[in-house]
Amino acid sequence: MITNTYKKQTKRSPTMGNELPKAATGILGLDEVLNGGIPVGRTTLVSGGPGTGKSVLGLELLYRAAVAGQPVIYVTFEERPEAVRQNALTLGWDTKPLERSGKFFLMEARVDPESVLSGAFNLKGLMAIIDGKAKAMGASLIVIDALDVLLRLFSDPAKERNELYALHDWLLDHSMTAILTVKLSKTGNVSSRYEFLDFMADCVMILDQRVVEQITTRRIRVIKYRGSDFARNEYPFVIGRNGIEIIPVSTFGLQHQALGKKVSSGHKRLDTVLDGGYRRASCVLITGPAGTGKTTIACTFVRAACQRGEKTLYVNFEESQEAMLSGMLSPGIDLRPYMQNGKLQILTAMPESMGAEEHLIRLIRAVKTFKSDYIVVDAISSCRRMGTEQDAFEFIMRLVNACKEQGVTVFLINQATGFTEEQEISGVGISSMVDTVIALRYIDIGGEVNRMMLVMKARGSKHSNQYREFLITDNGIDVVDVYVGEGGVLTGAARQEQEVKETTERLLKQQEIERKEKELAQMRATIEVESARQQEALLTAELEVEQLKLERDILANGQNKRGIMRGEDADSERLQSASARPKPKAARQRGGGK
Repeated sequence: MITNTYKKQTKRSPTMGNELPKAATGILGLDEVLNGGIPVGRTTLVSGGPGTGKSVLGLELLYRAAVAGQPVIYVTFEERPEAVRQNALTLGWDTKPLERSGKFFLMEARVDPESVLSGAFNLKGLMAIIDGKAKAMGASLIVIDALDVLLRLFSDPAKERNELYALHDWLLDHSMTAILTVKLSKTGNVSSRYEFLDFMADCVMILDQRVVEQITTRRIRVIKYRGSDFARNEYPFVIGRNGIEIIPVSTFGLQHQALGKKVSSGHKRLDTVLDGGYRRASCVLITGPAGTGKTTIACTFVRAACQRGEKTLYVNFEESQEAMLSGMLSPGIDLRPYMQNGKLQILTAMPESMGAEEHLIRLIRAVKTFKSDYIVVDAISSCRRMGTEQDAFEFIMRLVNACKEQGVTVFLINQATGFTEEQEISGVGISSMVDTVIALRYIDIGGEVNRMMLVMKARGSKHSNQYREFLITDNGIDVVDVYVGEGGVLTGAARQEQEVKETTERLLKQQEIERKEKELAQMRATIEVESARQQEALLTAELEVEQLKLERDILANGQNKRGIMRGEDADSERLQSASARPKPKAARQRGGGK
């Protein structure tokens, strides 16, 4: 996008082999349409009907060149010099200091309508005056405004044409970069008397002003440019407090930034549905019938953004500022503190109050001035009232692209037609440009109507694909858990009935569980008591067995000991009996002989 500063140096067409020298006009957007500016040392023709901006275009071009230090000449055949100066002041251009410094010369060439022509009349005197002044100033840039007024002095068409060619040749011979302005006929074409001018000039621009659906729009079209390429479409433009401003579609080559990190929607449950929130530098569309809560969702985000210290520009085409602020108090969203601390700015306007181009430039200027992080447009469905369907489409498309180029996140609110379904989610044919789509709708079940929400699209996010009931409460929005029945998602009374049913079933199940747990506890206690008794009986039996075994062993040991004792007594008795019997003789004799 071009800034409103005149570039003294020439520019060259990037599409030509032998590039044509060009001088930047300094008019916002015009240099892009002209692919660099007007041809240097050649003639540019600007034609148009009354009020189309011919004089303003020439005057602005000269003013910006003079401010940049280039001497210029403005020749007027229709207005008085003082009127020209006053007209310039209304646009913030004060020519008097430039005139005093010798950078701007305002030449009055009006012919008194009561003058009587005598003899041969030609333009040599005019050219001589211009030549002398141009040499004195060192000027090479000139605007001759309303040249057709002068040409009316010639009664002979052939003489008129010869004088025009003479003027054209003189401008070329003196290497003057010239802009000539002439009027269009009522049919929208250059008068047949001056149609040869289109062939004579090197660059030809046509300005017009149309009324469509009671909306007036100015347009500019370049129909000819020798030696250079140029934007060939027709482009709307406005004349505002900063002069002429053109924002051609060709300036936006889809150079907007990539989607940024996610930022909270201002509601935790909605963040979950969106897989973390909205993407920065994206375009979010909230669409649905009237009353579904589109503005409430948008304002929920606005409040959260302002609380984070970020700035939001809210554009409302349907409500006044006070109506919007008071309306948001019902769901508990108070935006007034953020208006006071400068984090929120609200712009309101009737769509019919101006053309789409004026609305567009106004909003782009506000975004830059306010340094917005976010912009909310409520509602884009109203943009059709700016003119035609095409006007609405171009307005939204260029606004979204301009904001994305600056990294500004865009929220678009669209009021869909119909009660339950939407055929085209945006309503103006820009669905493909949108990164996130939240669709709201009504659902009629069981004699009641409830709100439903679906995230239809969210680039770069694993968003939920389920319909969810959407509530607006005194404490803001709420996104209810999904309840699915035989007929689909349950809402309203059906959901509440399902909730009660599920709650009752949970209580019954809990009671059954507690009863079973008590039975288990009793069985466990009984088993434990029986187990203890049986363990005790087992222990007693084991002790009895051990006692019996012990007694058996004792008995066995006693018997063994008695047996041993009886054996020992028998041996003793045998020994005693043997020692008491008399020994045999032989034995005694053997013993005595020894």
